[in-house]
Amino acid sequence: MRVETRVQVKRSFLRLSLTQREAIAFYLFISPWLLGFLLFTLGPMIAAFLLSFTFYDVISPPRWVWFENYRIMFTTDPLFWQALKVTFIYVFGSVPLHLGAALFVALLMNQPLPGIYFFRTVYYLPSIIGGVPVALLWLWIYNPSFGIANWLLSLVGIKGPQWLFDEFWVIPALIIMGLWGIGGAMLVFLAALQGIPRHLYEAAQLDGAGVLAQFRHVTLPMLSPVIFFNLVMGIIHSFQVFTNVFIMTQGGPANASLVYVLHLYRNAFSYFKMGYAAALAWFLFLVILVITLLIIKSSPAWVYYEGMRGGRQT
Repeated sequence: MRVETRVQVKRSFLRLSLTQREAIAFYLFISPWLLGFLLFTLGPMIAAFLLSFTFYDVISPPRWVWFENYRIMFTTDPLFWQALKVTFIYVFGSVPLHLGAALFVALLMNQPLPGIYFFRTVYYLPSIIGGVPVALLWLWIYNPSFGIANWLLSLVGIKGPQWLFDEFWVIPALIIMGLWGIGGAMLVFLAALQGIPRHLYEAAQLDGAGVLAQFRHVTLPMLSPVIFFNLVMGIIHSFQVFTNVFIMTQGGPANASLVYVLHLYRNAFSYFKMGYAAALAWFLFLVILVITLLIIKSSPAWVYYEGMRGGRQT
């Protein structure tokens, strides 16, 4: 009976058109990813969206409060605005610096020098080491008494600041620390640099362009799609900064480093305000979405793709 059933299924499959068989094979191959996406991404997102309209403390069942969590967020939670302000300062301070540093290092790593492969590896390795060990390392670096940062400054006669214990310096310290992980963006820039045709530089040299003119009129336009990609990814990553702040400062001093995700984490896992935390999470999602869409909308004005003219395919 089973053999006959298998034969019937096989015959039915063979009677299908080639397009239908390819579609079935396609969905079979992506089914593990699709199942994982539905269970571990889309499902939790929908659940969080519904929870954002409830009061839920984990112990008792969720109770509908509709837009009350959003009203509290905008009107009665002073730490919401502080966390949002700190996060925007961090994002707009770190993303340009990280992009510039990654591009600069990529330009250096693109030079045909002896041992360049070793240095590429050295500059990339820190980006694959993250989390708690890196936070603990930078805690030692920023220690105002015996940290290496203040020791280096003392060599040139400068008294180092309190870094993580100073309301003014704590965010700059975290931004500088973020330079530790520029290896990923550097690698993407390096791949793009090596893909720029040499004849463009040769043509620019024949026109009398110097090094800076070549960088401005050849390198930057050809790198603009990669700059666009790294910019979007950097903004998304920076808005979600958490581990370094949680380990190193706990949002202090005086909430000067209270980033948005840390505020969300406290409401969810310290105060057990799961409904309010879900509302915070969805607001962050909307902020990132709006900023990303604005960047995408502006991209035709500054992103150049080969084969494109005036924002349209030629």
